[in-house]
Amino acid sequence: MTLSELIPAILQLSPTDKLELFRILKAELDTNEDISPLEPFKIYNLPTPYNSFGVGAVLMEAMMTDED
Repeated sequence: MTLSELIPAILQLSPTDKLELFRILKAELDTNEDISPLEPFKIYNLPTPYNSFGVGAVLMEAMMTDED
């Protein structure tokens, strides 16, 4: 059965049944290891503005030159 065949039936479901279908599909996806490029329990360093003290000055300078 294809997705295009399923959609009309899904649209006729009650909100409660749609939510239950969502929970079932989500649980199935959670067990599939190939859907996410992130590895469980691995630490990823993401750049943030915290402790980037020079950024404020650079931003202020960019704003000042943009006004001229």
